[in-house]
Amino acid sequence: MAAGYLEILRAKHAARLLAGTLTGRLPNATAAIAVVLFVRAEGGTYSLAGALAAVYGVGNAVGQPLLGRLVDLYGQPRVQLPAALVSALGMGVFAFSGTDPLPVAYLAMVVAGLFTPPLEGGLRALWPSVLRREEQVHTAYAMDAVAQEVMFTVGPLLLTLCASLWSARAALLILNVVGVLGALSVVLSPPSRAWRSAPREAHWLGALRSPGLLALLGAFLFVGIALGSITVAAVSYADDHGGDAVYGWLMAAVGLGALVGGTAYGARRWSGAPERRLRVLVALLAVCYLPLVLMPGAVAMTALAALAGVFLAPCIACAFIIVDRHAPRGTVTEAFSWLVTTFTVGASVGTGLAGPVVEWGGAVWGFALPGAAGAAALVVLLATERVLAATGDGAVVAVSSENDPNRAVEPRFSSGDRA
Repeated sequence: MAAGYLEILRAKHAARLLAGTLTGRLPNATAAIAVVLFVRAEGGTYSLAGALAAVYGVGNAVGQPLLGRLVDLYGQPRVQLPAALVSALGMGVFAFSGTDPLPVAYLAMVVAGLFTPPLEGGLRALWPSVLRREEQVHTAYAMDAVAQEVMFTVGPLLLTLCASLWSARAALLILNVVGVLGALSVVLSPPSRAWRSAPREAHWLGALRSPGLLALLGAFLFVGIALGSITVAAVSYADDHGGDAVYGWLMAAVGLGALVGGTAYGARRWSGAPERRLRVLVALLAVCYLPLVLMPGAVAMTALAALAGVFLAPCIACAFIIVDRHAPRGTVTEAFSWLVTTFTVGASVGTGLAGPVVEWGGAVWGFALPGAAGAAALVVLLATERVLAATGDGAVVAVSSENDPNRAVEPRFSSGDRA
């Protein structure tokens, strides 16, 4: 397991790109939590916090695929860095203006979300140009998903630490400055400056003309709802069980569980169709959300939060493969950005739904939402089974015996269609 990941990190520029992307995405990864904590510190309600976080998510949802398409057309540095600066500026306005006047707060959230740079999709577009073999790209996708969970584990702890040492406002500002520095590290790297997307067919729908991609996005909307609803429900739980510190540990536990699950998933080579594997993973994800409604003490609840996250990273890593199989040629960054966008929209919808639900029925009903959303994601995957089974025109399915001792057919990555 360690040898496979170390091999990736030893590749030239790989560690820098991964670290820069994770750092650059830190403001986006902690935005929902940061907004909730800041609004509460300003005396706002759960509903207002959820609404502002949802507005940020909607802006993010609109901006990610648009910026992703611009990256495919014009390259990474000319899009990523300016977007990061504008997004940080929007969050800075929100930090200084607070929730009064409210229209300014909503406008700042729109700007901050809309201009969030598509670093995540950009990194996955860069892997084939940085790594030498396709099986390394496979491992890199799994490592990427695992590393994201490290960020989701550390991010909430850093956020709550900054908020407790200084203030929620200072936490917002610090994380956004760090995010800009991460984006700068990526766009100044030689692979980012040299990368160009493959020629693409002119089509206004871009990556969305793939039915398989649309089916996957429909399922991941509900996966995002599940994760987003936990964010608000956990705040309500923590208010009665120890405050912000408990909230930080619950969110970190979700990320830690996903880290463990993603590491185990990436340690082996999987045979068979990834679409079928994703259905199993999503079913297990939904089942692991159910125990959260028990709401035991803080220590036991932290353990249940970790269990709830175990199958999150494997679902995401498996989805990366499916995106690659179904994305039309020349739409790599846009296709991955649509996955990020859909997941973000789902998380924002989840926070928006959970706020009123928690105020009406308490944290227990808030924790019931993730299981229901996970079940809905599974229903979408089952209903679109035939659509997902048809491999998109931008993908390649290859059989490699050199690096597959089981001689199994494994979906490969269309790196020839990348850069």
